[in-house]
Amino acid sequence: MTSPNWIVWSLRALATAHLAGVLAQAALAGLFVTGDVDLLTWHRNNGGVTHSLLYLQLVAAILLWRPGRGPAWPALASLGIVVAETVQVMLGQDRVLALHFPLGMAIFGMSAVFTGWTWRMRRASAS
Repeated sequence: MTSPNWIVWSLRALATAHLAGVLAQAALAGLFVTGDVDLLTWHRNNGGVTHSLLYLQLVAAILLWRPGRGPAWPALASLGIVVAETVQVMLGQDRVLALHFPLGMAIFGMSAVFTGWTWRMRRASAS
């Protein structure tokens, strides 16, 4: 039996959309710190959408694992990114930029690796 295609494609789409949101966060932050203060609101709003996409990614990763009979690690990796991103939101709200910036880069790296994996993975087979 294999993981249903809709689960695999849902995970790919959500991971890709989340990664695009993370990239937009970096671009908006960079433009904000160069002086365009209006982009802070965009950064906050995009952060909410991006974080919501990540929760949907977590649901898709759990579905890949159970009932999809795929590996458990994508669900655990997604949960780890949820934790990191939740801390990121709190640091941003508290304006702890010395930690907010590097954690954002780490989240981008983790999200890029995860998204790349979703596009390279094959549907899991159970023998």
